[in-house]
Parts: sequence; structure tokens; C-alpha cells
Amino acid sequence: MKIAIVDDNSTNLMIVEKIMQQAGYHRLELFSSAKELYQYLQLDAPSSVEVPVDLILMDLMMPEIDGIEACRTILSRERFEDLPIIFVTAMGDSYKMAEAMDAGALDYVMKPINKVELLARVRSVLRVKKEKDLRKEREKRIQYELDLAKGVQRSMLSGPLVEENVSISAVYKPTFELAGDLYAWYKISPNRYAVILLDVMGHGISSSLVCMYIYSALKDTITGMGDPVAVMKELNRRMNQLNLSDGSTNYYFTAIYFVLDTESQTIEYVNAGHPEGIVIVDGEVKLLTEGCCALGFFDQIEVKKEVIPYQEAVRILLFTDGLSEWLEEEYDDAVSKLISIFQEQETVNPESLLHQLHPSSEWVNAPKDDMCLVMVSAKA
Repeated sequence: MKIAIVDDNSTNLMIVEKIMQQAGYHRLELFSSAKELYQYLQLDAPSSVEVPVDLILMDLMMPEIDGIEACRTILSRERFEDLPIIFVTAMGDSYKMAEAMDAGALDYVMKPINKVELLARVRSVLRVKKEKDLRKEREKRIQYELDLAKGVQRSMLSGPLVEENVSISAVYKPTFELAGDLYAWYKISPNRYAVILLDVMGHGISSSLVCMYIYSALKDTITGMGDPVAVMKELNRRMNQLNLSDGSTNYYFTAIYFVLDTESQTIEYVNAGHPEGIVIVDGEVKLLTEGCCALGFFDQIEVKKEVIPYQEAVRILLFTDGLSEWLEEEYDDAVSKLISIFQEQETVNPESLLHQLHPSSEWVNAPKDDMCLVMVSAKA
């Protein structure tokens, strides 16, 4: 614990120093002016430089730079924004004292100094500082853990896939550090590609944990089963297992899952309560509507799949409700707008599609809900 004492009067410096030493505060730095204090604090050093003192006891009336100006200057630096300052002053003007407190000081002590009063205020301010420091340390640890979790969650997302006749890509715009959208694709045989996009209820940590739980079972389920009906039933079973462990919350998620077979030139899909995907097959637009309810509501569900054949080419667009709700704020018929842009440009990618929907990058990067968009294209 280090305390800086600032006073242009050497006698006052000595008095405050003795009081503090007798109370057990021995790490003291004495300054006769605000300029000396500035130099010691390295006022304009980078924010990463450690703050050298824990408290400043400062005279209000000093030549050249008075206490109020010094207080404002110090606290205006990000590095010192939480540094407590107590004024020690003979000034009895209530307006001046109000100005001093408005400058950011936490307290003041009147001269002639009352030892008991000074020490009580010092202890009080240092106690508040300790609580702030502990809170900041906790927040720092939490942020580190959130960043780690964010990295883990992002690592679950599949990277772009580009092959001779098949390409798959996505864009992801979460509202929080952690989010409840997840997409993945797997090549389950030389000619078959499985793709899933899902959206867990809620936002933030809880939904991201559910996402990670689902992901832990996703690859084995998809590569082991493949068939959309079997995959959806298995994911529903897994989701119900999670719900049994805590009856207070019923977790669920929506999803679209399909298997693209480039040999038989078909798409087999199931839509589990998710926004309708868009398919452009041989120039014709279709919506992916067939399927079942969201997964996690019921122990047993009836699942229907649909098979869509194609002759020459197929393009598929999947998205979460964050995107459709976002579009509804701008367009009367959001889905039609999405279809028109997707249909007009065969080479459009997910990121450029978002920018075409609205050219403002700031608007695109600040969704009210998690937004995810997946594009798939295949040629015969």
C-alpha cells in the first residue's frame, strides 16, 4: 500500500506524514507540487504501466496547479480513473468543496487536521478501492474465461469447403461473446455431404453451453446415421436427456439438416421448427418446410423428410431467425428480398449478401439477435 502526499507547505507535509506513519502506513511519497506528482506518476505513460500509488492525499490550494486541476488531470487518464484522491484543505468555501468533489475526489478533510477523522476517511477510501480492485480482478478473470469459451465455440464451426462440384460457406454475427447458433458440415461418404444449422433458445452463456453439449454428439450422430430422420430423432433424444437433469428450464433448439448426394443428385432434408431454407434447383425456387417441431419439447416426435432432386445445379441458403427478424425491420417481405438477391447472383457469398441487404457495415455488425447464414452450391 503506497500513499502520495501533496502539499506546497512543508510543515503540513510533515504533519500528515507523521500521522500516517504512526497509523502504520510507511510507504509514503511526499511532493511539494502537482508537477512533481505528475512526474512521479508518469502521467502520459501507456495504460499498461502500473499505477505507482494506491491513494493521493492532496492540498486544495497550491500555486501554479491547484488541487482541483490536478485531480481532473490525473483522473482523466484511463490508467488513473479508479485512483482515490482525498483533499486535505483549509478552504471552508462550500462551493469550492463541491467543485472539488465534482472533479472526482472521493472525500476531503479540513485543516487543522483531526487525526482520527483523517485516518477514518483514509481507511474508508482504501476499503472502497480494495473492493473495486477485487471486482475488476474478478471481471478480468471472467472475461478471460469468456474469451476462452468463445475460442472453443468458434473452433466448433466448420470452415469453408470448396471442391470441384461442391462449395459450402457461412457467415456468423453473434450479439454476445457467446451465442446459441451453430453450423457444421461433414463429408460422410465420397459423394454425400451432411449440413446442419441450428439455433438454441436464448442468448449468452446458457445457450452457448447447450450448443457445446449438442456439438459433442453432433459429428458421431451425423456420420454414424446420416439419414435426416434418424439424426433428428437422435438429437431430440439427446436434448431430452439434458432437460431431465434440470426441470426448471426446458431447453430446445430449431434446426435444418440435409444430406446432399452428388451421385444421385438429391437433397434429403428435415426442418425442425426452423426458418424455411431457400433452395434454387435448376432455376426453380423451393422452400424447405417439411420436417417436425423444434427438438427438445417432446420425448417422441414424428419426423418427415423430403427429397428434392436436381438435374444440373442446386443452391441452398439456410439462416437463423436473427437474420429474418433483422430483415423484417427493413423490408415488408424479408424472405422475398432474400430470395431475389440469392436468385439474381449465382456467385454471391454469405458476407456480400448481408452487405447487399444493407450497405452499412455498422448496421450489419450490430444485430439484435444472433445471425447466421449458410450457403451451399453443387453442380452435376
